[in-house]
Amino acid sequence: MSNEKPSESANQNLNRLLQIMTRLRGPNGCPWDQKQTMASLTRYTVEEAYEVADAIAGGEPDNIREELGDLLFQIVFYSELAQEKGWFTFEDVAADIADKMVRRHPHVFENHQVDESALSQQWEAIKASEKRLAQDADKKSIFDAVPSGLPALMYAQKLQKVCARVGFDWTSTAPVIDKVREEVEEINVEITTQSPDQARIEEEIGDALFAMVNLSRHCNVDADTALRRASHKFTQRFEQIEHQVLEQGLALEDMSLTELESIWQRVKSVEKSGE
Repeated sequence: MSNEKPSESANQNLNRLLQIMTRLRGPNGCPWDQKQTMASLTRYTVEEAYEVADAIAGGEPDNIREELGDLLFQIVFYSELAQEKGWFTFEDVAADIADKMVRRHPHVFENHQVDESALSQQWEAIKASEKRLAQDADKKSIFDAVPSGLPALMYAQKLQKVCARVGFDWTSTAPVIDKVREEVEEINVEITTQSPDQARIEEEIGDALFAMVNLSRHCNVDADTALRRASHKFTQRFEQIEHQVLEQGLALEDMSLTELESIWQRVKSVEKSGE
């Protein structure tokens, strides 16, 4: 880790950003910024976080830098709102995360030797200790520290990790795969019954998705990342179909499912051959 301090220009740009935020919220500032609250900003923050992920997937440095700036602005905005209420400042936020990172990396800042394979266990142990110290006496569930507002895949994976820490988990992937098969079969039972119940179908599909997230976790795969990459792959392949159909002077609506599937298989074949 570098011991270099932030450059003077970095500090100047950060201070400039903080001053811009204060002006936007000030008496002669922007009407839109003036009426925002922490609650109203949350959906924009989620959007910005996903735009960062999308930019990283795209691999364009300029786009990544721009999206990181947008996300940083969200943090500056929340900090300004908190400062107006007398809660805390941006400097407090930065100090808190700096203290936390030092506390959670004793192998770096206190020269505590630890094997790389044990780093994750050390991190979780320190984190759990912090949570116990901060935990409200009225909160007793192991799920108290899991934000329910997370995207569904992330929420499921977090819940499963919490359960795994207290021993409620399979120790191999075989029973996890069996559970996935079981849940998929239960979907089949529901959709092939004489009088399908939409609520039951939704429930069984939810159970199957939860089981797939569990399988992802056991395979050391982030479910959200895996699905995002699969969606990007699908988009790229389908754009190839669009291109080939357009070259024939046709529209997608002019093609039969059999014809589209044939092009899809050709696209996959070319992709896998590396051409």
